[in-house]
Amino acid sequence: MKVICVFNQKGGVGKTTTNINLCANLAMNGHKVLSIDMDPQGNTTSGLGIDKNKIEYSGYDILSSEVSVKKAMIESELINNLYIVPSNVELVGAEVELIDKRNRESILKHKIKEVSDEFEYIFIDCPPSLGFLTVNALSAADSVLIPIQCEFYALEGVGQLINTVQLVKKSLNKGLKIEGVVMNMYDSRTRLCNEVAEEVNKYFKDKVYQTTIPRNVRLAEAPSFGLPIILYDDKCRGAKAYKNLANEFLKRQGSDKC
Repeated sequence: MKVICVFNQKGGVGKTTTNINLCANLAMNGHKVLSIDMDPQGNTTSGLGIDKNKIEYSGYDILSSEVSVKKAMIESELINNLYIVPSNVELVGAEVELIDKRNRESILKHKIKEVSDEFEYIFIDCPPSLGFLTVNALSAADSVLIPIQCEFYALEGVGQLINTVQLVKKSLNKGLKIEGVVMNMYDSRTRLCNEVAEEVNKYFKDKVYQTTIPRNVRLAEAPSFGLPIILYDDKCRGAKAYKNLANEFLKRQGSDKC
């Protein structure tokens, strides 16, 4: 089992879109995948077809009570091999409620161990901020997958992001690594996009995936229908890009199921 935290402190970089579509593609390739939504906005939850208002348990219950990951997770009705721990706005309260709890930064890590034999990959979608929820996710993860948008301000946040990862690595999770970097909203026709991609490649080197995710209207539409892009429109550029990203991800894992 491998636990991967999808994280960037900057919002609007395609973090949740990457989480949804990478999980969906891996599951459709025959890998058993769990997606844990640790963002109170619950966009991964709704983007995978789950009504946030009708869930019995969520990430909040896992962090604040004795509810297990197994009890909270929901089997996807859309995709075989895919399971989701949903989220909703209640998750906001977890940070305040657990402020005095001992080892509160490691709650998720211990809960995930209960299902370690059941999944090949566990992805955790984090909020775009460094707080209790993100620290729990980074503490539980083996690696961090970083989506970066191809724009000028993306470069400003890279140093801060790496500092955050190094801080967690030093104090809470010594084995934490960078899984890879995904360039999102990529348009090779623009000079700025190419310049940003060049700088990111210079900084992260071989950690940057060769597959880039383009700006794509169909990709932006899919979440409003509660569908990953592979089910919404598998012929569009966005769907093809995420299929390629999933294959590249699996090759890096040494998997023969691509």
